[in-house]
Amino acid sequence: MFRTRVLAGLTGMLLLAGCSVDLGSSIGLGGGPKSAAMVVGDEPFAVKVGASTLAQGGNAADAAAAMYFALAVTYPVAAGLGGGGICIVHDPAHNQNEEFDFLAHDATGGGAYAVPGNVRGFALLQSAYGALPWQKVVAPAEGYARTGFPISRALATRLAAAEGIIRLDAGLAGEFMDETGKVRGADSTAANPQLADTLATIRVLGPEALYSGPVGDKIVAYSTAEGGAISKADLSAYKAVRGTPRVVQFGSDYVFLPTSHTGAGAFAGALLDDLARAEGTPTGATDLQASVMVAVKQSLADFHVTALPNDLGATGFAATDNNGLAVACAVTMNGPFGSGHTALGTGVTLARAPSSSGAGMASAFLTPVVASHGGDAPAELTGAGAGGPNGTAAIAYALARIARGDEILTRDDLRSTGVAPYDTVNAIVCAHGTCAALPDPAASGLGATPPAAN
Repeated sequence: MFRTRVLAGLTGMLLLAGCSVDLGSSIGLGGGPKSAAMVVGDEPFAVKVGASTLAQGGNAADAAAAMYFALAVTYPVAAGLGGGGICIVHDPAHNQNEEFDFLAHDATGGGAYAVPGNVRGFALLQSAYGALPWQKVVAPAEGYARTGFPISRALATRLAAAEGIIRLDAGLAGEFMDETGKVRGADSTAANPQLADTLATIRVLGPEALYSGPVGDKIVAYSTAEGGAISKADLSAYKAVRGTPRVVQFGSDYVFLPTSHTGAGAFAGALLDDLARAEGTPTGATDLQASVMVAVKQSLADFHVTALPNDLGATGFAATDNNGLAVACAVTMNGPFGSGHTALGTGVTLARAPSSSGAGMASAFLTPVVASHGGDAPAELTGAGAGGPNGTAAIAYALARIARGDEILTRDDLRSTGVAPYDTVNAIVCAHGTCAALPDPAASGLGATPPAAN
């Protein structure tokens, strides 16, 4: 089923309060601090893992990696181990900004299953910037998968919409359907022992367990048996790419976003350019919301996008720490639960190959961004839009408001994508000594600080 997506007014509905901290009073830094330890995302239990990681001495990179692995358990509709994504890192202490690209791609021999990128990507990110041992960022997700986790309202909404996909896969049905054959609802418990075993292997052996070790062997065997084309060579040759992000000046801020060689960077960059032209400049817009709508329609027309699947199977999240490190990430399965096929003996649901009908568009709307006054300045916004053009538009709206001097400290200020939970926006915004972790106002996500910072 396809539908045309347009920007539906960016209306906001307050469902869960975002988390804000007055840094000058809570941490006691003179003149207001420059950053805060915070996490935000679409699925609350994964966000809590990120906050706990910060509380245990981890930094923003550790928190982002830990959140991802937790999402692979608690939100696999969009963030499974079989998928891929993009992260932007802003490190003002070292005047360094980097992009990590690890999108899932087609197997050399074609087929319906994508070669996964997430595990390699987050391993590279965490090894480059993290402060904790690798095992500590993987272990919480393993625990959720082993002992079970309560299905959040965020996940339950996506499960209900994906019932037809879940029913057709033994692995997904075993985890997310009850004894009556109905999809499990919010607050029921799900567990995935095979995924726990896979995460344990990755925790002990590192990311290579999936790419050249026992987990990878099972994925190749399953792909071969099911007529897919993922080979050992495809897995072992996969490399996450670490490079320099694109920089766009927006008002007085510099926005670090994916480069134009990714579909995500090309669309986001075009949208920001179109927004700047919509009414002269973003700071001069008399009706910013209308200007964003005009820009989105123009960008969609430029990219010849007229219709999209309801659910592109994507999610975005972000983390910051007290030292100023800021990490924004967006990941996708190229459709809800990707291919809808779980490799036997692994608990890993494989992403759809990007060349499959409609699947390649998912990566075009992954929009992790960090905005600051420069490479050595603290982040004013660290966040991600994901799931469709409205996610990118919601991030652009927030950037434009910051550029014209508005404060964004509530979920209503952030505004909704209009089509949550499939398209969402999540952001950490800092201004004048106050930071706020703001989940999408029309979804069921969470913004949080580590316990020690409360």
